Amino acid sequence: MPIHVVRLGSPRLKDEGLRIGTVRRPPRGIPKAEFASRNFYDVWLPELAPSEELLQFGRAAGDVKRWLTFAKRYRAEMGQPDKIRLLDLLAAMSKQTNFSVGCYCADESQCHRSILRELLAERGARISNP
Repeated sequence: MPIHVVRLGSPRLKDEGLRIGTVRRPPRGIPKAEFASRNFYDVWLPELAPSEELLQFGRAAGDVKRWLTFAKRYRAEMGQPDKIRLLDLLAAMSKQTNFSVGCYCADESQCHRSILRELLAERGARISNP
């Protein structure tokens, strides 16, 4: 029962389970009642998104050096005790039930969800292959 790391708004995978949005903001122009039916997310967990300041920095990351700086800073944010508890919870849940985590970015390699994938794996989560 691995965690699926997905792009929010994409078609759901077979047996994907609950979809968790790890984004700073809800989707624009979509009524809250339609988030799940439009394949964005069932539950919103913005605590796993980069801070607003870091999000802005990451969006401007046009080269490898800046992206690596973003990744280092995001990992530092996720190293806070409350974030560690969330990561541990998701890692434990991955051994019991199907669910997914995601973000809106088209390219996972330039998105915090690629780092989130690594963080969860480091905590022993079962994760599906990209």
